[in-house]
Amino acid sequence: MKKRTVWASATTLSLTVIAIGYLYPLFLVLINSFKTFSEITSNVLSLPSRLVWENFENAFRIMNYPQYFINTLIATSVGVLGVVIVSSLAGYKLSRTKTRYSFVMFIILIAPMMIPFHSFMISLVKVAKQLHLIGSPLGLGVLYWGLGSSLALFMYHGSVKSIPQDLDDCALIDGASPLRAFFQIIFPLLQPVTVSVIVINTMWMWNDFLLPLLVLSGSKRSLTLQLAAYNFFGLYKVDWNFAMAGVLLTILPAILFYLSLQRYIIKGMVAGAVKT
Repeated sequence: MKKRTVWASATTLSLTVIAIGYLYPLFLVLINSFKTFSEITSNVLSLPSRLVWENFENAFRIMNYPQYFINTLIATSVGVLGVVIVSSLAGYKLSRTKTRYSFVMFIILIAPMMIPFHSFMISLVKVAKQLHLIGSPLGLGVLYWGLGSSLALFMYHGSVKSIPQDLDDCALIDGASPLRAFFQIIFPLLQPVTVSVIVINTMWMWNDFLLPLLVLSGSKRSLTLQLAAYNFFGLYKVDWNFAMAGVLLTILPAILFYLSLQRYIIKGMVAGAVKT
């Protein structure tokens, strides 16, 4: 019993230290967003002598925050909605189809999770250009469908297995089409995993930098908040006080969204792993 208590205490201490290590950069961003440029350059680790709220006002204006916020919201909303629809339908169909070919198709569809994005990003941009998806937040959201569906499909596939197939049969006997049976009966039962998919993909798409840089950098009106905040980091000069305030304004909506739905994440992940 004593060894178990010591082990639990050591584990808690270790996890606390790791958490502090991860949160420390965010803490630096927070305190430096309220400091003047001279204070930051003189001592980046010190607390601000006074709270400089003008940093946020100037960053909000320079970033053109409302327009780029809408661009980011469009790309994220379209991407998340597409991932949920595509992956839930594919996961349901593959889970209910008990053949050798369905298993092979399932492996093929989840395999992209193991392929680094950098290995095919140039080819992806070329294909996106041919499909006229370059330079548009809407096109960026469509590109997220293929990149985010693998993990979501894996989660839905496992979660659907925990739902009795008798529900499908009853709906079909009552005259419902397979698509109607899915959306009216099965999909509502997948709410925990759906919320997890929404949260995970929203955090990723909202904070993504590389793909928007490749797809949207040629159109200034279509930039996302991440690209707008990056503009503070110039080649010869960095406005650190505005940059820190801009970074905080960029990540704040995602943090608030995550905190409002975090209790569903573990529940949804466990629901997707009930049966394999």
